[in-house]
Amino acid sequence: MLTQKQHDLLKFIDKRLKKNSVSPSYDEMKDALGLASKSGIHRLITALEERGFIRRLPHRARALEILKLPGEKSSIMQKTLETTAPAPANDQISIPLMGKIAAGVPIAAIEQDGPRFNVPDGIIGRGDHFALEVEGESMINAGILDGDIAVIRKANTARNNQIVVAYVVDNEEATLKRIYKTGNGVELIAENPDFPTRTFGPDQVEVQGVLVGIIRKYH
Repeated sequence: MLTQKQHDLLKFIDKRLKKNSVSPSYDEMKDALGLASKSGIHRLITALEERGFIRRLPHRARALEILKLPGEKSSIMQKTLETTAPAPANDQISIPLMGKIAAGVPIAAIEQDGPRFNVPDGIIGRGDHFALEVEGESMINAGILDGDIAVIRKANTARNNQIVVAYVVDNEEATLKRIYKTGNGVELIAENPDFPTRTFGPDQVEVQGVLVGIIRKYH
């Protein structure tokens, strides 16, 4: 026996899958059911899965499969969300982990795809993204620690005081620093008094991306 909310959510997912074979996002489900947060959707999804009405497909972003509808005894359809960036179904997105970022690391380290890394989709917005493992302590006062995973949105421009992946052309190195552009050049500012601000000519620094989030593992 389903609750009204569980029934409404199941019908909404089924309708969307039949329409375009794409599972609705958690935000869309939340809005359709008039809930205040996505946590309620997570509980409803879990309840429907436990009762055998749906199945979350691994390694695909938000992929849901309808196994049966109320009154049916067996699986009747195979509706799967296919994406080019595989990710688990618990509202996460998969992006490439492209190596480490620190002063002295060649730019090739962030141009070559490595393994995939899953991040909550609430961290990222529009655009292409990649992840880098932070190496060093030059940004600790900005809450960025050695070993953190930095989530980066690809971009070739940035506003003053944004934290960016900056490519220093002459030295062929990539670094994660706060950027500040002046009339005469570009400053790459560390968030640690032990590391000096570095100043370059206006054509010596290229922005490769803008920091949008940090993921940290606790041991």
